[in-house]
Amino acid sequence: MRTGATRVVVERVGDTAVARELISGDFLAPRFVDARGLTVRIALVGHSATLLAGDDLRIEFVVAPGTCLEVIEPSGTVAYNARGGRASWSASASVGAGAALIWRAAPFVVAGGADVTRRVDISLESDAVALLDEMIVFGRTGETGGALRSDQRITVDGDALLVETLDLSSVPGRSLPGILGGHRVLGTTMLLGIKTSDVVEGHVTPLAGAGMLARAVADHAHEASAALDPIWSQWRGRVSQKYSD
Repeated sequence: MRTGATRVVVERVGDTAVARELISGDFLAPRFVDARGLTVRIALVGHSATLLAGDDLRIEFVVAPGTCLEVIEPSGTVAYNARGGRASWSASASVGAGAALIWRAAPFVVAGGADVTRRVDISLESDAVALLDEMIVFGRTGETGGALRSDQRITVDGDALLVETLDLSSVPGRSLPGILGGHRVLGTTMLLGIKTSDVVEGHVTPLAGAGMLARAVADHAHEASAALDPIWSQWRGRVSQKYSD
């Protein structure tokens, strides 16, 4: 079992942001890309096969008040056939007052025979923003895909903004209408800390609090991306404007 966490800490020094900690975990190494003004960009680079039975991949982000952390993933994550075992993946982020986290994750593939839990915990302080994009793919080419339970908890100043559990462990269950309906790809884009509209439109649903959620199901990853890319670009512009030079 491998459990070492990947950790990134961004701090503010005067009018600039710096990557104070870049700690490699058992599976991912954070690599500095660049820093401009109050924005730091890092890449999460895989250096070990993931996820195998017993693996526990953990990611931790700390973003200081007034700074922006952008995370890039050059390659995706694959949860392999667990052969009776289980694996877990989790990410936590603490985003300080007036700060931002931008993370467009690479696809998370649940291979045939996999049994994996996935958890995201994000704590936003006052005026903080998180823009997240994720894509779950059930099965590689020719596979049905294994079992996945996905939990998300997002808070703003300690109050819950989004608490969600998706139990997609049963193939017959997740194939029902209103869930995946036979599709194998679930794409999600979230804007947390900002509400752009109170109207449900297309793939976009406003949250009860300050946030927006966009979802698309498809048979192929590129189809889900095509549906959500315009939404990501619009929301990305809204967040980036705050931290432009």
